[in-house]
Amino acid sequence: MAISRTRKEELVALYGDLLQKSDAIFLADYGGMSVKNMEALRLEIDKVDGAFHVTKNTLLRHILEEADIDIPADILQGQLATGFALTEAPALAKTMVDFASKQEHMTIKGGFLGTRFLTASDVEALAKLPSLDQLRAQLLGLINAPAQNIVGAVAGGVRQIVNVLDAYAKSESGDGEVAEAA
Repeated sequence: MAISRTRKEELVALYGDLLQKSDAIFLADYGGMSVKNMEALRLEIDKVDGAFHVTKNTLLRHILEEADIDIPADILQGQLATGFALTEAPALAKTMVDFASKQEHMTIKGGFLGTRFLTASDVEALAKLPSLDQLRAQLLGLINAPAQNIVGAVAGGVRQIVNVLDAYAKSESGDGEVAEAA
């Protein structure tokens, strides 16, 4: 079914805007997938601050070429849907790869990280990376560990001094008389 020139211009503007806002885009062949499953995927992608659109190959090619992104000849073939990573690329990649692994009618074809082309295996490797929040937590743990060790060592030394002083104070007070009587 042919679409009007006005609608094509709207789609080009939408794709261009999404591409500018995205750190990465991921392409998937969705041929044979039900509308119910597409909506479920859209909801999952919304949760990771992404956008998911069934894209017209020629219009997407036009937008990618305008952005000076080299496109492999076979990537924009078939029924394509595009995921746009508006915040974290690994989170979107994980969502799409996980969904594709459960769906027989969806296959990841590849994507673009900035202007670099990613194969399907590159997208799967990206999906295995931890999220930004997990990386921050790991980094804080690494930074915090030496400080905790120093605090533990200083507290241990202070504790030993307090114990010695306490024992000395007890020996000077009434506890020393018991020792002399024995």
